[in-house]
Amino acid sequence: MASMWTPNESDVQNLAITDFRRKASELAGVELADYDALYTWSISDPEAFWTLVWDFCGIVADTRGDRILVDGDKMPGSQWFPDAQLNFAQNLLRRNDHEAALIFRGEDDIESEISWAELHQLVSQTQQLLRDAGVVAGDRVGAFIPNIPESVVAMLATASLGAIWTCCSPDFGVSAAVDRFSQSKPKVLFTADGYIYGGKNFDSLEKVSEMLPQLPSIERVYVCAYLQDEPLIPQSMMIALNYSRALTSYAAKPVEFTSMPFNSPLYIMYSSGTTGVPKCIVHGAGGVLLQHLKEHVLHVGLKPLERIFYFTNCGWMMWNWLVSALAAEATVVLYDGSPYHPDRNALFGFAEETGVNVFGTSAKFIDSSAKADVRPVRDCDLSELRMVLSTSSPLSPKSYEYIYTHVKHDVCLASIAGGTDLLSNFALANPALPVFAGELQCRGLGMAVEVWDEHAKAVVGQKGELVCIKPFPSMPLRFWGDDDDLEYRSTYFERFEGVWHQGDYVELTTSGGMVFHGRSDATLNPGGVRIGTAEIYRYVELVKEVSEALAISQEWQDDTRMVLFVKLVDGEELDDALSERIKGLIRQNTNAQHVPAKIVQVSDIPRTKTGKIVELAVRETVHGREVKNLESLANPESLLEFEHRLELRT
Repeated sequence: MASMWTPNESDVQNLAITDFRRKASELAGVELADYDALYTWSISDPEAFWTLVWDFCGIVADTRGDRILVDGDKMPGSQWFPDAQLNFAQNLLRRNDHEAALIFRGEDDIESEISWAELHQLVSQTQQLLRDAGVVAGDRVGAFIPNIPESVVAMLATASLGAIWTCCSPDFGVSAAVDRFSQSKPKVLFTADGYIYGGKNFDSLEKVSEMLPQLPSIERVYVCAYLQDEPLIPQSMMIALNYSRALTSYAAKPVEFTSMPFNSPLYIMYSSGTTGVPKCIVHGAGGVLLQHLKEHVLHVGLKPLERIFYFTNCGWMMWNWLVSALAAEATVVLYDGSPYHPDRNALFGFAEETGVNVFGTSAKFIDSSAKADVRPVRDCDLSELRMVLSTSSPLSPKSYEYIYTHVKHDVCLASIAGGTDLLSNFALANPALPVFAGELQCRGLGMAVEVWDEHAKAVVGQKGELVCIKPFPSMPLRFWGDDDDLEYRSTYFERFEGVWHQGDYVELTTSGGMVFHGRSDATLNPGGVRIGTAEIYRYVELVKEVSEALAISQEWQDDTRMVLFVKLVDGEELDDALSERIKGLIRQNTNAQHVPAKIVQVSDIPRTKTGKIVELAVRETVHGREVKNLESLANPESLLEFEHRLELRT
């Protein structure tokens, strides 16, 4: 198979990952001639590998200690760098000058740029604010806030004290936010007066007012001005203060960094909550720092002051991942609002204006841009852009073709995959490797990833379960409130004892890449043949009339059958001819087992707030079973259309 893009050999020689491979060869005492050799060494000698990552990326610490990995044969139960002492925020604030640290744009032309020196000042003032509010190491600081610079400042100030940051996007409903914060119990909450989306302003303070009586742990709320210069704080929010006004009480001084153990909690992240109360996933400071630096410096190739952008909100793990780029001394570019306002070129235009070098988004955004005939190669100057990252769902071969034809021909396009569970990635970018359509470039260094069949046997070139057979630094510390670790163990280690089971249905290719076929729990099984949903979507999305699709297995006449729901572009209707064309395209590119028994048109496809379609919620709805935590969905009303479809009874 021909590659879509191949790096220039002279450029490869100047990459950080190439320099790292040379140093690894010296350490290993044998030449690691290519990425495969480097990867094999990284998982066969993990202590040497992660120590080299520490040194190569220049982690700032009071001490590292002599012990690297304790109980490395236990998963869970292993410990990385158990004697190390460091501060996460100190590593992200290692630069202090007048170059840009943060560049921000709100869709309504709200924009700002914050230098590293200004970032230090704001973090110092916010740190003092939190300290006077009684926040100490181990306390939780919550945020119900849009993707604005204050979110980064507040997180860094929280981490500087050794406290724990936990966040929900402000588009969450009250119940969804309470479900999360009632478990993590933050002492302080940061919010804004509202947020902007699609040209409309949305109030946040009414929601926060309704939340507070249900969250007695919160002792103080700080309101950031976003929609208005002087936010009008409701009288019911007696514990709320104007954040910018409160800062004026504090003079800037050097930030004080509380030294914390490597495995001290840094973040509490939340699972999607579509199948029950969201899990509170606790991530450690050292593991997140080490893993993110590896990904940014080696796999993305970030250099100091390069500009990295990811379209995300503060409640998605990609926000945490993006902000960690400060540790690589990169400039972090933030955007808040709709990616399509005022037009479909909004994000690409923003990338042009800010000179973005690394552009991150979702597979859905790329597919939607292709179907809307957005052509940045014609309309924008993206000469500074060298890498495009995509995640959230598998990127179809057609989307690869779109990027190289209509966005930019000389970029490294990398679909990456991991999750909130590990706050990082199992499959990653690599600017030293070619790009093949439909394939993720490589397994991440230090991640002992395999694909297992139903007999727990490692396979190549076959579909199976994604597993990680050795510990890695960013494994969650625990679930908050799960004191005996029973839920933690059952979530990741029940399927294969002592082995991390990710829940993705994938294939490891002979070239070392990976193909993702969907979530294991959403895998279709018509007639006993196991099919990943992504295998269906990649061909359905080739049909120009189809905007989105979702497939489920329906229990039917003592067996199961596949039902495909399609959302069509405006003005199109599903008729027999279109239905047969969709089936024919699937049959032509796969086989008869992949062809749905029914195709049903719907007006919308339900998604989580991070943009992932929720096959499980639709499957439960179709079968008349309760779907829990509807507020975790971005469009829960869309499920109503699936409840009593007559077509599903025949």
